[in-house]
Amino acid sequence: MATLGNTFNRQTYDKQEEAANLDQQIGRLEDDIRKLKIDFDIYFNNGAKRPPLEAKARLDANLKRLADTRNLSYAQRYQFNMIVSRFTSYRELWRRLLKKRGEEIG
Repeated sequence: MATLGNTFNRQTYDKQEEAANLDQQIGRLEDDIRKLKIDFDIYFNNGAKRPPLEAKARLDANLKRLADTRNLSYAQRYQFNMIVSRFTSYRELWRRLLKKRGEEIG
């Protein structure tokens, strides 16, 4: 009987630990988007020579990886979807600005 209780407690602890890990990943995504926005702002204000496309690709890959996670709670899914929509807005803005800048240069 004690083994059954220990198994239940372990499973509950594992789920709590996994939820905390997912919360940390979502928080990191928010920080990464904020940093990427700053990097693009620096680039568009002529503070950097190259756009931060590698960081953008890394962030995009992380978003896709977390989107495949099936065990997000409703609150985590909502927060994740808000992050994705913000990143999509920024990505479209950066695409338009890069296109405009390319037309001005070229």
